[in-house]
Parts: sequence; structure tokens; C-alpha cells
Amino acid sequence: MPPNNITPILQAWHKWKGLRLPWRKQFLVGSDLKGNTFWEFRDVRGSDTSRWRRIVKSPPKTHYGEVTVSPAWHQWLRHTRHDPPSIEEQQADVLRQERLKILAAQADARWAAKPSLMDAPKKTDQAETSQAAEGREQQQQQQQQQQQQQQQQQQQQQQQQQQQQQQQQKQQQQQQQSPAPEPDPWKQAQSSGDWQPKAWTPTPAATKKP
Repeated sequence: MPPNNITPILQAWHKWKGLRLPWRKQFLVGSDLKGNTFWEFRDVRGSDTSRWRRIVKSPPKTHYGEVTVSPAWHQWLRHTRHDPPSIEEQQADVLRQERLKILAAQADARWAAKPSLMDAPKKTDQAETSQAAEGREQQQQQQQQQQQQQQQQQQQQQQQQQQQQQQQQKQQQQQQQSPAPEPDPWKQAQSSGDWQPKAWTPTPAATKKP
């Protein structure tokens, strides 16, 4: 039972059970914030009769699996602590744990906000994949441009060849259609009128041998 729900009658009962009267076998030492009560009694059957045994009793309606004991009361039960913890000390411990949880959550949030070394390779991998994809796209675009240029050049060459063939065909047709030139009757006379005899050069006489 939490201390906030402790009635005056229950407080009086705790004080009464905490009195160390000689005819009592068990004495109430204290309680925690969850309603558990802690008792101690003298161990008569053991070898050390001066040693007090310490136990915890949970509320009647609490299941055994739900019973939890704070570290301070654990120390008292194991005889590592002489004085039992007070209610004020237990409340301060609860506040300290809540503050620790808040500080831990804030630290986790700050740590999560910082860039992690484990995330760096993933980011670099993504950057590399994106760069590789961009490089592939650029290569594809360049190949397409080259193919288009080659196709345009081939088309231009074909057009030039067709134009040349058409011009040659037109020339051949014009040559075939044009009449043969008539012979010039004055050409022979002109050629004979231009003829002149060559100059005479005497041959040297043969020398006689003595």
C-alpha cells in the first residue's frame, strides 16, 4: 500500500508493531512506497542466536510475481545495511531515478541527432550509386548524340551522291540529245595555207683517207 494511501489507523498500527516489546517475536521495521512491510525477528534455531532474521511481507492481494523490492531494502534484507531506509529517502531515490531517465533520454536524443559512423558508408554508397547512374545516363546521351550525328552525316552523303548521280544523268542526256557538229569546209584550206617549207641544211662531205 503506497504511503499516500496510509490511513491514520494504519500509521498507528505500524507504530504499535514497531515497538520492541519483550513478549513479541517479530518487530515491524518499516515499509516501502509500494506497500510492502519489512520485519525482523530473532533466529532461535540457528547457531548464532544474536543474529536477527529479516523478511518482507507484501500486501495480501499482491501476486508473488509482482512483488518488487528497492535496492535500499535489498541491502537491509541482506544485512549489508544497518539502518532501514526512510520514506523520505525512498521518495528522493524515486525522483533521482526519474531524473536519470530524463537525462538518459535527452542524451540518447542528442546522440541520435549526431551523424553516425555506421550511417556514413550507406550515405557514400548512395552517393556512389547516384553518381554511377548519372555517369551512365551521360554516356547513353553521348552515344545517342553520336548515333544521331552519324545518321545525319550518312543522310547528307546519300543526298550528295544522289545529286551527283542526277547531275551526271542530266549531262549524259544533254550530250545524247545535242546534235553532232557539222564538218568545217574551210578547215583544210586554212591548214594548208599555214604550211611553210623547212630550211635546207646541206650534209657534210665525207673526208678522204690518205
